[in-house]
Amino acid sequence: MSMKTLVLAAVSSVALMQSAMAQDIQIMDAYARSSGPMAKAGAAFMHIMNTGTSDDRLIDAKSSAAKKVELHTHIDMGDGVMKMTHVPEGFSIPAGEAHMLKRGGDHVMFMGLTAPFEQGKLLDVTLVFERAGEIEVQIPVDLERKATHSMNH
Repeated sequence: MSMKTLVLAAVSSVALMQSAMAQDIQIMDAYARSSGPMAKAGAAFMHIMNTGTSDDRLIDAKSSAAKKVELHTHIDMGDGVMKMTHVPEGFSIPAGEAHMLKRGGDHVMFMGLTAPFEQGKLLDVTLVFERAGEIEVQIPVDLERKATHSMNH
């Protein structure tokens, strides 16, 4: 085998492994929302399932829907006050388990929206995982979905 053939085979193997790892991550029931047409920020929520045999971690999100996109969570500050904060290490997605990004908890935060979130519009978002790599998803804007709980900021 020539060196060129070996390199091409190695590159193909890596590409197939990445594709298989990406298939281990499933994104379900994703939606995005903002507080209204003048909002400067919005958020996305979803159910992330890892059907693989290796743990993974959501480490970043990218989108042209906002100037800045970060992974966020809410921290209980006591007295019923919740504070939103950036989570630079991301969210663990254990093998064979799921992680919920939900209102009042972990979520994808869009800051400096480039356009208002409109009901039914699709947002192009790239979710970045440690093992699975980049997974592109279209997330529908759902301004009508009700929260399942209340939260204070």
